[in-house]
Amino acid sequence: MNILDKIIAHKKQEVAKLMREISLEKLVKSPNFNRTPISLKTALTTINSTGIIAEFKRKSPSKGVINDKVSIGEVTQGYLDANVAAQSILTEMEFFGGSIVDLIQARAVNETIPILRKDFIVDGFQIVEAKAIGADAILLIAACLTKEELKNYGKLAEDLGMDVLYEVHNQEELDKIELSHKIIGINNRNLKTFEVDLEHSIDLIKNIPENCVKVSESGISDPRIITGLKEYGFQGFLIGETFMKTENPGLACLEFISQIR
Repeated sequence: MNILDKIIAHKKQEVAKLMREISLEKLVKSPNFNRTPISLKTALTTINSTGIIAEFKRKSPSKGVINDKVSIGEVTQGYLDANVAAQSILTEMEFFGGSIVDLIQARAVNETIPILRKDFIVDGFQIVEAKAIGADAILLIAACLTKEELKNYGKLAEDLGMDVLYEVHNQEELDKIELSHKIIGINNRNLKTFEVDLEHSIDLIKNIPENCVKVSESGISDPRIITGLKEYGFQGFLIGETFMKTENPGLACLEFISQIR
């Protein structure tokens, strides 16, 4: 069993337990459920957007603890000060050390840019939950969902007013998605082995229609990489570890963005 299989197996058990404890009715009555989500697509494509989706991530299966000292509040404010296009928050607890509380606390600080709930979505319940905790967008990972699930979960999110970042790693996963006016994220990290190869973004982008917003994820550690990826048509760049491994992720993000040409 690879890492992704372990994460998904655990996530299914976790969500089943959650659904026994919390009703959909309770989620719908949450104060955040009635707010109008901020568009991730607009944030990435607007003129003068930095395109940076800055992530809050405490640990990962491949790197262990990355940063367990900084608070979500101070990092969120730092990212806002750095003028990021959007914020990504890992809410997966067992393998990444996140929680929905992180997103709720970030939302209290951040009222102006979209927040992506980054988790392993295996049930529509999690999408309703994402809306209830204040997320503007969700991640759907093609590697762990069927073509039908990608379609149905995507429609549910859109019906709730949220954008969807569809994540793929190869052509097989890309073929599962109805490619029209979508936000497509190419993960340079193989979720089954956690190896990183930036060539993945460049190889796959030629097979994605012009009307899609393209995002490169993982392994971006140098501002010059952004410049190169933009030339291939990428508009979004999801970066976490590069910022989070420092003592001050917000400042690291600010310095990184200031070097993008």
